Amino acid sequence: MGSTEAMLLVALLVVVGGLLLLGLLFLIFSYNRLVSRRNQVTNAWAQIDVQLKRRHDLIPNLVNTLRGYLDHEREIVEQITEARSRAIAAGDNVAARAEAENELSRSLRSLFAVTENYPELRSSQNVLHFQEELASTENRIAFARQFYNDAVLSYNIACQSFPGALLASRMGFQPATTFNLDESAVEREVPQVVL
Repeated sequence: MGSTEAMLLVALLVVVGGLLLLGLLFLIFSYNRLVSRRNQVTNAWAQIDVQLKRRHDLIPNLVNTLRGYLDHEREIVEQITEARSRAIAAGDNVAARAEAENELSRSLRSLFAVTENYPELRSSQNVLHFQEELASTENRIAFARQFYNDAVLSYNIACQSFPGALLASRMGFQPATTFNLDESAVEREVPQVVL
């Protein structure tokens, strides 16, 4: 083998080695991009979970405050209690959680509609405080939901577009589900403060 052939062989090995190195770097970059996006989705879900837990913690105090006034409205109080329990039990199943949270929002909306029939409740500082806290929490949930759904969109695009599509299904990256609340539950009227 002559020196020219040896130089060609070395050049070929360098080119093949470079291509393999570029391919490996490409795979590493693509995998890390998918992991990063998946972790953003997980973090965004944790933010929603924090706000939902905050709402769940406010509800028993609100119900206890109203319990004495709403003795003959027990059905609504029971609906809220059951809906809260289902929402907590749904855990991290996004679709089940959204359904349970929608039910809880509808029950709360019914409760606040009933409280309008009681002038002493409308003027109660405790009730007004809980209504304000729940309205604030609903706003936080809306912001966290938007952040989560944006993270899900980025992650799903990364999984479904090139080069992520080549790796995603083979490496266990499954599409994420958006957290959609019933718009009528989210866009309800903010409680009015009666002076």
